[in-house]
Amino acid sequence: MSMQITHENAPFRSALWSLGAVFAGFASIAVLSTAADMLFHAIGVFPPDGTPSYETGPFLLAFGYRAVFGVLAGYITARLAPHHPMGHALALGVIGLILSTVGAIVMWGMGPNWYAIAVALLAIPAAWLGAVIHSRRATAR
Repeated sequence: MSMQITHENAPFRSALWSLGAVFAGFASIAVLSTAADMLFHAIGVFPPDGTPSYETGPFLLAFGYRAVFGVLAGYITARLAPHHPMGHALALGVIGLILSTVGAIVMWGMGPNWYAIAVALLAIPAAWLGAVIHSRRATAR
């Protein structure tokens, strides 16, 4: 049984597509960050899981790739959004800010506190930049 697109169910489909766009962005940053973390743990750049570390280098590396993945996630969300791509990307950024803040609170003292704060503050600007890149690419076509 296929669902006919009608005026009555169009808002529902749009809402599902919106949730899917934000979820896709969230999933992309979660999968990429987890994979990069695992790789750098496996090759010995990061200490074994659960071992507190305060060396700046590995945290700068992690911050750098989280920034890139955050921009990519914002781009993906904006690209998949059925309307208002910037709004969808910023919603992703707010979710990232909230989850990163909770993570910073839970993990406080397990590494340099500047890192936890910086990752939380990165969420919205990274998502915004991803949406800007999407917008510029879309208007250049």
